[in-house]
Amino acid sequence: MAQKQKILIVDDDANIAELIALYLEKECFETRIVGDGESAVPAVRSFMPDLVLLDIMLPGMDGYQVCREIRSKDSVPVIMLSAKGEVFDKVLGLELGADDYMEKPFDSKELVARVKAVLRRYQTVPEKKNEEAERRVAYPGLEINMTNYAVLRDGVQIDMPPKEMELLYFLASSPNHVFSREQLLDQIWGYEYAGDTRTVDVHIKRLREKLGDHEGWRLATIWGVGYKFEAN
Repeated sequence: MAQKQKILIVDDDANIAELIALYLEKECFETRIVGDGESAVPAVRSFMPDLVLLDIMLPGMDGYQVCREIRSKDSVPVIMLSAKGEVFDKVLGLELGADDYMEKPFDSKELVARVKAVLRRYQTVPEKKNEEAERRVAYPGLEINMTNYAVLRDGVQIDMPPKEMELLYFLASSPNHVFSREQLLDQIWGYEYAGDTRTVDVHIKRLREKLGDHEGWRLATIWGVGYKFEAN
């Protein structure tokens, strides 16, 4: 019998949390509920969930702080839940590492569908089994190997400068995670290019020209924020 996937629900409204748990358990997920931010981080370590549903408005440590804490130690996917519908709130959640964002009130079927969609995306990422695997990512029709600095598109090697390859590898290693231009500058180029965000735009444009289109993944622009490697 297949092991049930586990969902950690972090919400201080017990009625909403129990209702979410009911929806998910009907879909054969195992759930656990915590009602405050301080309990969420240790619960991730002890429960080891496959996904976290995280409310933003929590007593004490809010959802943004919890997401930051989780991301500093764990790559478990996070869907943020909030009555706040402002673009700023959504962008901030995504910048901190959330994989999706849902406004309250939400439809139960949509919530379950989004949970399943995020879990599917994470399951497409190959497991890292050794040190060499940590320097390689692969998707349908695309392989990036930083051990020998090679990018293969449909089995054909594509020539590209080291910075383009490093940028592609960095984005593809965190699928569906949104990075600001400033974050990408800091990670790939370091302090000497600080402030010149056009550098990122130019490299993304070149990568798109070389990689072309694919139905399973793409380099996506998040307007006003930055970029992500979007994988279905």
